[in-house]
Amino acid sequence: MAALEQYLSAWNLTDPQLIAETATSRVYTVTHAGEKVVLKLLTSIGAEDEGTGALALAYWDGHGAIKLLHHDASAHLLEYVSGEDLIPLVQRGDDDAATAIIAEILNELHADNGKPLPEGLVTLRRRFRSLFRYAETAPDSIYARAARIAEDLLNNPRDVRVLHGDMHHWNVRRHAQRGWLAFDPKGLVGEKTFDAANTLCNPVILPELVADERRLLRAADILARGMGVEVPRLLAFTFTYACLSAAWCLEDDCDPKLALRVAVIAERNLR
Repeated sequence: MAALEQYLSAWNLTDPQLIAETATSRVYTVTHAGEKVVLKLLTSIGAEDEGTGALALAYWDGHGAIKLLHHDASAHLLEYVSGEDLIPLVQRGDDDAATAIIAEILNELHADNGKPLPEGLVTLRRRFRSLFRYAETAPDSIYARAARIAEDLLNNPRDVRVLHGDMHHWNVRRHAQRGWLAFDPKGLVGEKTFDAANTLCNPVILPELVADERRLLRAADILARGMGVEVPRLLAFTFTYACLSAAWCLEDDCDPKLALRVAVIAERNLR
Protein backbone atom coordinates (compact mmCIF):
# COMPACT_ATOMS: atom_id res chain seq x y z
CA MET A 1 0.00 0.00 0.00
CA ALA A 2 1.24 3.47 -0.85
CA ALA A 3 2.39 5.65 2.02
CA LEU A 4 -0.15 8.09 3.41
CA GLU A 5 2.47 10.84 3.61
CA GLN A 6 3.11 10.55 -0.11
CA TYR A 7 -0.46 11.53 -0.96
CA LEU A 8 -0.81 14.17 1.72
CA SER A 9 2.09 15.94 0.05
CA ALA A 10 1.28 15.20 -3.60
CA TRP A 11 -2.39 16.16 -3.40
CA ASN A 12 -2.08 18.92 -0.78
CA LEU A 13 -4.09 17.12 1.90
CA THR A 14 -4.18 17.67 5.65
CA ASP A 15 -5.77 16.30 8.83
CA PRO A 16 -5.97 12.57 7.97
CA GLN A 17 -8.42 10.55 10.08
CA LEU A 18 -8.63 6.79 9.55
CA ILE A 19 -12.28 5.71 9.14
CA ALA A 20 -12.01 2.19 7.67
CA GLU A 21 -9.49 -0.53 6.94
CA THR A 22 -10.20 -3.64 4.88
CA ALA A 23 -8.34 -6.17 2.78
CA THR A 24 -8.72 -3.88 -0.21
CA SER A 25 -8.06 -0.40 1.18
CA ARG A 26 -7.33 1.98 4.01
CA VAL A 27 -9.76 4.91 4.01
CA TYR A 28 -9.23 8.34 5.56
CA THR A 29 -11.10 11.58 5.73
CA VAL A 30 -8.77 14.44 4.84
CA THR A 31 -9.04 18.16 4.18
CA HIS A 32 -8.52 19.37 0.62
CA ALA A 33 -8.95 23.00 -0.46
CA GLY A 34 -10.82 23.66 2.79
CA GLU A 35 -13.31 20.77 2.36
CA LYS A 36 -13.55 17.34 3.93
CA VAL A 37 -12.97 14.62 1.34
CA VAL A 38 -12.03 10.94 1.36
CA LEU A 39 -8.63 9.44 0.57
CA LYS A 40 -8.75 5.75 -0.31
CA LEU A 41 -5.38 3.99 -0.39
CA LEU A 42 -5.62 0.66 -2.20
CA THR A 43 -3.86 -2.51 -1.19
CA SER A 44 -2.50 -4.79 -3.91
CA ILE A 45 -5.79 -6.72 -3.71
CA GLY A 46 -7.76 -3.49 -3.91
CA ALA A 47 -5.80 -2.19 -6.87
CA GLU A 48 -6.79 -5.32 -8.78
CA ASP A 49 -10.38 -5.49 -7.56
CA GLU A 50 -11.31 -1.78 -7.38
CA GLY A 51 -8.83 0.04 -9.58
CA THR A 52 -11.24 0.24 -12.51
CA GLY A 53 -13.82 1.80 -10.20
CA ALA A 54 -12.08 5.12 -10.81
CA LEU A 55 -12.79 4.75 -14.55
CA ALA A 56 -16.48 4.38 -13.79
CA LEU A 57 -16.56 7.35 -11.41
CA ALA A 58 -14.74 9.54 -13.92
CA TYR A 59 -17.21 8.48 -16.64
CA TRP A 60 -20.24 9.28 -14.46
CA ASP A 61 -18.74 12.61 -13.36
CA GLY A 62 -20.90 12.91 -10.26
CA HIS A 63 -24.19 11.87 -11.89
CA GLY A 64 -25.70 9.30 -9.54
CA ALA A 65 -22.37 8.68 -7.85
CA ILE A 66 -19.82 10.44 -5.70
CA LYS A 67 -17.29 12.61 -7.52
CA LEU A 68 -13.76 11.46 -8.20
CA LEU A 69 -11.35 14.32 -7.48
CA HIS A 70 -7.98 12.69 -8.18
CA HIS A 71 -6.72 9.17 -8.69
CA ASP A 72 -3.81 7.01 -9.67
CA ALA A 73 -3.20 3.26 -9.65
CA SER A 74 -2.86 3.18 -5.86
CA ALA A 75 -5.21 5.84 -4.49
CA HIS A 76 -8.53 7.61 -5.06
CA LEU A 77 -9.49 11.04 -3.73
CA LEU A 78 -13.26 11.19 -3.44
CA GLU A 79 -16.18 13.39 -2.51
CA TYR A 80 -17.23 12.93 1.13
CA VAL A 81 -20.82 11.98 1.88
CA SER A 82 -21.83 12.13 5.53
CA GLY A 83 -25.39 10.78 5.35
CA GLU A 84 -26.65 7.30 6.17
CA ASP A 85 -26.73 4.36 3.80
CA LEU A 86 -29.89 2.41 2.90
CA ILE A 87 -29.67 -0.19 5.67
CA PRO A 88 -31.57 1.91 8.25
CA LEU A 89 -34.35 2.45 5.73
CA VAL A 90 -34.73 -1.32 5.29
CA GLN A 91 -34.57 -1.89 9.03
CA ARG A 92 -37.36 0.66 9.54
CA GLY A 93 -39.61 -1.39 7.28
CA ASP A 94 -39.13 0.61 4.07
CA ASP A 95 -37.44 -2.10 2.03
CA ASP A 96 -39.50 -1.32 -1.08
CA ALA A 97 -38.52 2.36 -0.86
CA ALA A 98 -34.84 1.40 -0.59
CA THR A 99 -35.19 -0.82 -3.65
CA ALA A 100 -36.84 1.98 -5.61
CA ILE A 101 -33.99 4.34 -4.67
CA ILE A 102 -31.46 1.84 -6.02
CA ALA A 103 -33.43 1.60 -9.27
CA GLU A 104 -33.36 5.39 -9.61
CA ILE A 105 -29.61 5.51 -9.00
CA LEU A 106 -28.95 2.76 -11.53
CA ASN A 107 -31.02 4.63 -14.10
CA GLU A 108 -28.86 7.70 -13.56
CA LEU A 109 -25.62 5.70 -13.77
CA HIS A 110 -26.78 3.92 -16.92
CA ALA A 111 -28.03 7.04 -18.71
CA ASP A 112 -26.43 7.73 -22.08
CA ASN A 113 -24.15 10.71 -21.47
CA GLY A 114 -22.85 10.85 -25.03
CA LYS A 115 -19.35 9.74 -24.10
CA PRO A 116 -17.72 6.57 -25.46
CA LEU A 117 -17.33 3.71 -23.01
CA PRO A 118 -13.92 3.99 -21.37
CA GLU A 119 -11.28 1.40 -22.10
CA GLY A 120 -9.99 -0.83 -19.32
CA LEU A 121 -13.28 -1.73 -17.64
CA VAL A 122 -13.76 -5.32 -16.47
CA THR A 123 -16.03 -7.36 -18.73
CA LEU A 124 -18.84 -9.45 -17.31
CA ARG A 125 -17.26 -12.58 -18.77
CA ARG A 126 -14.14 -11.92 -16.75
CA ARG A 127 -16.27 -11.20 -13.70
CA PHE A 128 -17.92 -14.63 -14.03
CA ARG A 129 -14.63 -16.58 -14.15
CA SER A 130 -15.11 -18.25 -10.77
CA LEU A 131 -18.56 -19.53 -11.71
CA PHE A 132 -17.24 -21.03 -14.93
CA ARG A 133 -14.38 -22.72 -13.07
CA TYR A 134 -16.74 -24.37 -10.58
CA ALA A 135 -19.09 -25.40 -13.36
CA GLU A 136 -16.26 -27.29 -15.08
CA THR A 137 -15.50 -29.30 -11.92
CA ALA A 138 -19.16 -30.11 -11.18
CA PRO A 139 -21.03 -30.54 -14.50
CA ASP A 140 -24.28 -31.70 -12.85
CA SER A 141 -24.40 -28.95 -10.20
CA ILE A 142 -26.32 -25.72 -9.78
CA TYR A 143 -23.10 -23.96 -10.78
CA ALA A 144 -23.15 -25.71 -14.15
CA ARG A 145 -26.79 -24.79 -14.73
CA ALA A 146 -26.02 -21.18 -13.85
CA ALA A 147 -22.96 -21.17 -16.11
CA ARG A 148 -25.06 -22.27 -19.08
CA ILE A 149 -27.53 -19.45 -18.50
CA ALA A 150 -24.67 -16.98 -17.97
CA GLU A 151 -23.18 -18.00 -21.32
CA ASP A 152 -26.46 -17.23 -23.06
CA LEU A 153 -26.82 -13.88 -21.31
CA LEU A 154 -23.24 -12.86 -22.04
CA ASN A 155 -23.44 -13.96 -25.66
CA ASN A 156 -26.59 -11.90 -26.24
CA PRO A 157 -26.17 -8.64 -24.29
CA ARG A 158 -28.70 -5.83 -24.28
CA ASP A 159 -28.14 -2.17 -23.37
CA VAL A 160 -24.40 -2.37 -22.66
CA ARG A 161 -23.38 0.29 -20.14
CA VAL A 162 -20.71 1.20 -17.63
CA LEU A 163 -21.73 -0.82 -14.58
CA HIS A 164 -21.31 -0.26 -10.88
CA GLY A 165 -20.81 -3.99 -10.37
CA ASP A 166 -21.45 -4.04 -6.62
CA MET A 167 -24.76 -2.27 -6.12
CA HIS A 168 -26.14 -2.97 -2.67
CA HIS A 169 -27.53 -1.08 0.30
CA TRP A 170 -24.17 -0.20 1.90
CA ASN A 171 -22.83 1.31 -1.30
CA VAL A 172 -25.41 4.09 -1.40
CA ARG A 173 -25.29 7.14 0.88
CA ARG A 174 -27.35 10.29 1.17
CA HIS A 175 -25.62 13.57 0.39
CA ALA A 176 -27.15 16.57 2.14
CA GLN A 177 -27.40 18.59 -1.09
CA ARG A 178 -27.18 16.01 -3.89
CA GLY A 179 -29.38 13.22 -2.58
CA TRP A 180 -28.65 9.50 -2.79
CA LEU A 181 -25.31 8.64 -4.40
CA ALA A 182 -23.52 5.40 -5.21
CA PHE A 183 -19.91 4.77 -4.26
CA ASP A 184 -17.31 1.96 -4.33
CA PRO A 185 -18.02 0.78 -7.90
CA LYS A 186 -16.08 -2.14 -9.34
CA GLY A 187 -16.02 -0.57 -12.80
CA LEU A 188 -17.49 -3.18 -15.13
CA VAL A 189 -18.95 -3.07 -18.62
CA GLY A 190 -21.90 -5.13 -19.81
CA GLU A 191 -25.69 -5.39 -19.89
CA LYS A 192 -27.29 -2.97 -17.48
CA THR A 193 -29.68 -5.63 -16.11
CA PHE A 194 -26.74 -7.26 -14.34
CA ASP A 195 -26.30 -4.24 -12.09
CA ALA A 196 -29.52 -4.98 -10.18
CA ALA A 197 -28.75 -8.65 -9.47
CA ASN A 198 -26.56 -8.00 -6.42
CA THR A 199 -29.29 -5.83 -4.91
CA LEU A 200 -31.56 -8.88 -4.79
CA CYS A 201 -28.88 -10.75 -2.80
CA ASN A 202 -28.76 -8.01 -0.15
CA PRO A 203 -28.64 -6.82 2.56
CA VAL A 204 -26.81 -9.93 3.76
CA ILE A 205 -27.14 -8.88 7.42
CA LEU A 206 -30.86 -9.66 7.04
CA PRO A 207 -30.71 -13.21 5.62
CA GLU A 208 -34.34 -14.13 6.25
CA LEU A 209 -35.46 -11.04 4.33
CA VAL A 210 -33.07 -11.78 1.47
CA ALA A 211 -34.16 -15.43 1.26
CA ASP A 212 -37.88 -14.61 1.37
CA GLU A 213 -39.31 -15.55 -2.01
CA ARG A 214 -42.12 -13.00 -1.98
CA ARG A 215 -39.69 -10.24 -1.09
CA LEU A 216 -37.26 -11.25 -3.83
CA LEU A 217 -39.96 -11.29 -6.49
CA ARG A 218 -41.45 -8.01 -5.29
CA ALA A 219 -38.01 -6.34 -5.29
CA ALA A 220 -37.28 -7.77 -8.74
CA ASP A 221 -40.50 -6.22 -10.04
CA ILE A 222 -39.64 -2.82 -8.51
CA LEU A 223 -36.15 -2.88 -10.00
CA ALA A 224 -37.29 -4.13 -13.41
CA ARG A 225 -40.06 -1.57 -13.73
CA GLY A 226 -37.81 1.21 -12.45
CA MET A 227 -34.98 0.35 -14.83
CA GLY A 228 -37.07 -0.60 -17.85
CA VAL A 229 -35.80 -4.19 -18.01
CA GLU A 230 -37.60 -7.53 -18.07
CA VAL A 231 -38.27 -9.41 -14.82
CA PRO A 232 -37.37 -12.84 -16.30
CA ARG A 233 -34.03 -11.51 -17.52
CA LEU A 234 -33.31 -9.89 -14.15
CA LEU A 235 -34.09 -13.18 -12.40
CA ALA A 236 -31.76 -14.99 -14.81
CA PHE A 237 -28.95 -12.57 -13.96
CA THR A 238 -29.80 -12.93 -10.27
CA PHE A 239 -29.57 -16.72 -10.49
CA THR A 240 -26.20 -16.58 -12.20
CA TYR A 241 -24.87 -13.84 -9.90
CA ALA A 242 -25.99 -15.67 -6.74
CA CYS A 243 -24.16 -18.78 -7.93
CA LEU A 244 -21.11 -16.64 -8.72
CA SER A 245 -21.29 -15.21 -5.20
CA ALA A 246 -21.47 -18.75 -3.79
CA ALA A 247 -18.40 -19.68 -5.85
CA TRP A 248 -16.53 -16.71 -4.40
CA CYS A 249 -17.52 -17.88 -0.92
CA LEU A 250 -16.09 -21.32 -1.62
CA GLU A 251 -12.86 -19.72 -2.82
CA ASP A 252 -12.66 -17.51 0.27
CA ASP A 253 -13.66 -20.26 2.73
CA CYS A 254 -16.91 -18.57 3.80
CA ASP A 255 -20.45 -19.92 3.93
CA PRO A 256 -22.26 -19.88 0.54
CA LYS A 257 -25.61 -20.86 2.06
CA LEU A 258 -27.42 -17.52 1.69
CA ALA A 259 -26.24 -17.02 -1.88
CA LEU A 260 -27.41 -20.52 -2.78
CA ARG A 261 -30.80 -19.93 -1.15
CA VAL A 262 -31.25 -16.88 -3.38
CA ALA A 263 -30.07 -18.89 -6.38
CA VAL A 264 -32.64 -21.62 -5.73
CA ILE A 265 -35.46 -19.08 -5.48
CA ALA A 266 -34.39 -17.28 -8.65
CA GLU A 267 -33.97 -20.52 -10.61
CA ARG A 268 -37.41 -21.75 -9.49
CA ASN A 269 -38.95 -18.61 -10.98
CA LEU A 270 -37.16 -18.65 -14.31
CA ARG A 271 -39.33 -18.91 -17.39
